[in-house]
Amino acid sequence: MSATVAQLRVFTAVVANGGFGVAAEELGMSQSAVSHALAALERALGAPLVLRHGSVRPTALGAAILPHAQAALASVTAIDEVVSSHLGQHAGTVRVAAPPTVCCGLLPQLMRTWRAELPGVEVQVFEGDDDELSPWLETGVVDAAILVDPVPPPPAHVVVGRDAFHAVVRADHPLAGQEHITMAELVEDPLLVSKGGCEPQTRALCSMAGVPYAPAQHVRELGTLIGMIAAGIGVSTVPDLGRGLLPPGLVMVPLRPSLERALVLTGPLTRPPSPLVDALLRAAPEVPAPVPPG
Repeated sequence: MSATVAQLRVFTAVVANGGFGVAAEELGMSQSAVSHALAALERALGAPLVLRHGSVRPTALGAAILPHAQAALASVTAIDEVVSSHLGQHAGTVRVAAPPTVCCGLLPQLMRTWRAELPGVEVQVFEGDDDELSPWLETGVVDAAILVDPVPPPPAHVVVGRDAFHAVVRADHPLAGQEHITMAELVEDPLLVSKGGCEPQTRALCSMAGVPYAPAQHVRELGTLIGMIAAGIGVSTVPDLGRGLLPPGLVMVPLRPSLERALVLTGPLTRPPSPLVDALLRAAPEVPAPVPPG
């Protein structure tokens, strides 16, 4: 059995894009070449890797080898970056994953900094929910990620942001004009929670306030959560960086007691970070830890 880097690259592109045509465009190849490369890989492995009827999706074997193929391609890319770094060059593409609020409120500023400090490096953004980022990082889907409150903190990391959580309510809510809101004051409203992000912090806020954690609705997408608040279905808690995602008619009100999250830029834990990820870490401005009162 042998598999070439080119074949693995074709396989991961076909699965990621759900079809041969889009994968061909992404790879700069003809659709016929993509089809032949994948077929050659399947012959080498002795079994089909994707189902070709209807929407293209991996077989059981394809799904099993996909993370290994992604990790192998990430290592090949890292080898190229090590060579470039050895020659005094910082050039290439770094894939950085982050949750929606970070993509909206923090990542554009970081990308401007990186563009100024590392003009030869292109940052490609992958937006995902909190629970998706670590698996993406370790399987090689992305090269770096901005994680929320990782425990324990990764060995090589930079805290690139900190922001507090706020209650999000409609502008016509009775508590909308208050200076701050407690979670206890919100218990009369249905609590909406996004399972893709911020649920652990919402649970912690309820615990800090001594009120039961009893969400009325669980949704996955932050956009769905915001739409439901706008429709008057309930209230929720959202970090400050999500302010730019709120439509007219919704307001943020500070919570008391407050809870702050740390946004940590890091590379993978299970393999060495690439030189370009190291360069991003060195160029990223670190946000200091808050000074304890008193």
